Amino acid sequence: MKTLFQWIVPLWSLCMCCGCGYQIGYLGHPQLKTVAIAPVINETLIYNIAPQVRTALAECFQTDGTMKVVSETKADCIVYAKVVDCKYSQVSYSSETTDKDLNPDQWSATVTIEYSVMIPGRAAPLIKNNSASGSATFTSGADLEISRAYAGQQAAFTASKNVVIQVTEAW
Repeated sequence: MKTLFQWIVPLWSLCMCCGCGYQIGYLGHPQLKTVAIAPVINETLIYNIAPQVRTALAECFQTDGTMKVVSETKADCIVYAKVVDCKYSQVSYSSETTDKDLNPDQWSATVTIEYSVMIPGRAAPLIKNNSASGSATFTSGADLEISRAYAGQQAAFTASKNVVIQVTEAW
């Protein structure tokens, strides 16, 4: 037992000193401390989705905390984004109707964003024409349009989180 203990303690100490190569902390570009979000372009027919995406991008960058959101004149990098697709589709159907038709009772909203990241003063973008998407489900409820608007906002937030992850992790 004593010899087993004499081998376990040094072996355990050796294992604790040898890491697996994991790094804790910020994995982004070391020169980027601040970010600005340019006005988002809407290439869809969905009303008011571009300001929702811009607000969600700012909120996600602030929540992430790796870069501080500032104005375009003070930023280390600027995110240029455009909403290229926004889809609403039926997910499940209800058969509780008197006629033979099935009515959708659950829907899905999907928002797709294309973005580029530019460093002011440089001609080539840091990240060029990358895309991210997010989705959210909603029920038809009492007012389908209000439910659809909230789901679009939630899908924009999810897509914005994916943009922030791709921008802040530089690998």
